[in-house]
Order: sequence, then structure tokens, then C-alpha cells
Amino acid sequence: MIEMQQLSKRYRAGEVETTALDSIDLQIDAGEYVAITGPSGCGKSTLLGIVGLLDVPTSGTLRLDGHDVTGKSPRELAALRRDRIGFVFQSFNLVDELTVEQNVQLALRYGGLPAAKQKQRVAEALERLGLSHRARHHPSQLSGGQQQRVAIARAIAARPALLLADEPTGNLDSAHGHEVMRLLRELNEEGATLITVTHSAEHAALASRCIRLLDGRVLVDAHADRVS
Repeated sequence: MIEMQQLSKRYRAGEVETTALDSIDLQIDAGEYVAITGPSGCGKSTLLGIVGLLDVPTSGTLRLDGHDVTGKSPRELAALRRDRIGFVFQSFNLVDELTVEQNVQLALRYGGLPAAKQKQRVAEALERLGLSHRARHHPSQLSGGQQQRVAIARAIAARPALLLADEPTGNLDSAHGHEVMRLLRELNEEGATLITVTHSAEHAALASRCIRLLDGRVLVDAHADRVS
């Protein structure tokens, strides 16, 4: 599903150049559950941003479903994100002026679905996350765990094949964090490819594969039966 060849990302500020990713070679198959770990500043979120088509590499190749996407226009990348990828972030990124159901519907507004179909998808996502009774509430009326479940509902409303989660439990207590990870694992078991960035060894252990980065390079790439 995802193939990276010699993928690099460099940032320049004046005469100073920083390498965030250094010649990454990775392949992630459809249906995998992959955890990306490593110390702060090692390139985890940069890698996730490139996989999610929110950023572009400085060099190298990224293929999604066999198609090279590194040369796509911003409009083409936006269409691919909308149709193929769901995002869950540490910050819930909800719009407080909108209700829960309106926040979830944001993911569907530009996809060409008729309004009735959008409402059906929203209702299904909220039911799936146990939030139907909160549909008319606003984010400020919800707990942190409930807000993150709204964010997950928004991420899955378009039924993406790929789910990307960047520290999805970072703003939650342990109980709500475990609930969110359980939900994400269920979605993977139902067929979604799941890639999470995490500092938590406990949460990384839930994945079927763990990739550890250091200084922008892959230090460890191990499947569950070989992760220590």
C-alpha cells in the first residue's frame, strides 16, 4: 500500500540545513498496524506528515497503492487525502462553534456525496463510536476522551483505507487513552491500515509491527513476535 524509496526531508533556515528524514526505505502493506516510535525530534511526525500527503519529501519516492505521488499537484494530493486517508491528532482539532455531528461532517463536505448520504455516514460514525446521544452537543461540553472519539468519528466518516494517528492519547488520561487505542485497534481489525506515532512503549506493543527512528533513519523495523 505504501512504499518509500530513499525518502529524505530537509529544512533550511538561512544557511543552516536540518535533515529530518535521511534516505528512508520502507514498505507498509494494506491492513498492517504499524507503530512509529523514537525520541523527540527523530522524524516521526515528519514521516507521518509525508505519508499523509500533508508534506512533500525533499528527495526520494513515495508510492501509494502503487502510484508515485511525489510529483502530484497540491489539488491532486488534497483529493487523495480526502478519499483515502483519515487523520487523528493529539490535539483534537474540533471546531467549538460547530456541533459534534457538524464537526464529523466536515470530513465529507468536499467529497461529492449528496447531503443525505453525508448525514447517513455521520450517523453511522457516531453510532460506531458511541456518540449518537452527543450529536447536538458542542466540543466544550464533552470530556477529553469524548472529544477524541469525535475526532476518530470524523476520521472514519469517509471510510478511508489508511488511518494515521499522531500521539492520539497525548492529551488523555490513561483510562481514556486505553479506550482510544482499543477503538483504533478495532478499526484495524476491520480492515483499515493503521499507522500510529507514539512515545508509549505500551501502546507501541499493541501494533503488529514497530518501526523505531533515530536521527531521521530507521533504527529498528520489527514485527510483533520479534519486538522485545
